[in-house]
Amino acid sequence: MNKEFAFFKDTVVEILEKIANEEQNIKKAADIMAKSIAQDKIIHVIGTGGHSNMGAEEMFWRAGGLIPINAILDPGINLVHGARRTTILERTPGYGIKVMDAYNVGKTPDETIVIINACGINTMTIDVALEAKKRKMNTIGITSTSFATQVPAGHPSRHPSNKNLHGLVDVFIDNHQPIGDAVIELEGAEQKVAPVSTICNSFAIQLLVIETVKKILELGKKSLIWRSANMPGGDEANRKYFEEYSKRIKHLL
Repeated sequence: MNKEFAFFKDTVVEILEKIANEEQNIKKAADIMAKSIAQDKIIHVIGTGGHSNMGAEEMFWRAGGLIPINAILDPGINLVHGARRTTILERTPGYGIKVMDAYNVGKTPDETIVIINACGINTMTIDVALEAKKRKMNTIGITSTSFATQVPAGHPSRHPSNKNLHGLVDVFIDNHQPIGDAVIELEGAEQKVAPVSTICNSFAIQLLVIETVKKILELGKKSLIWRSANMPGGDEANRKYFEEYSKRIKHLL
């Protein structure tokens, strides 16, 4: 194994260990989610900009993943429709609130939303967090404090309020992403390579899913987990849930 591969592996392992030590907050978040699901509510999840969208996708329609997940996959901030466009829109005040309206988020009492963003400072992220609180939702944030503590007030990437996601949500799960995201220095390269934010988010998400399922079972409720559609019997096992939840979850259709 070359030195760069070894350093990347060791760096990722170190970060994952830090995330696993967020157990107390993960359990708090899982308790909120489990109680919502036990009450036959869906969990909203949004990745507020660019690659953070993959966090919402990671929780949605996955083999071994929770069924009652309403992934907010807004095309405006999806890279497939233009990389620079996503940056412009995630910095546009009010945009995130309109996306919440489009997905009927927070229309009934005590709904839960998971907000995933690598930096936790952009306008869409903060707008969604503030609006969710205004709508009296339970809020869970998955992000890192690295950008929040080091990107100065007034920077174009920041919400006009200069607030941080980790300071707004009911429960904050630190994904321990380093400032700048990329971690490998190569001689002659003007910038580090090998970003880790998606790995950080995905690992934190799956720890949250594990704990949520455990708590649902402790409540004596059915855990509601998707089967792989690529396994024998998968389509049949999923069909009844698909038919039920496609009336409530936009992107199951």
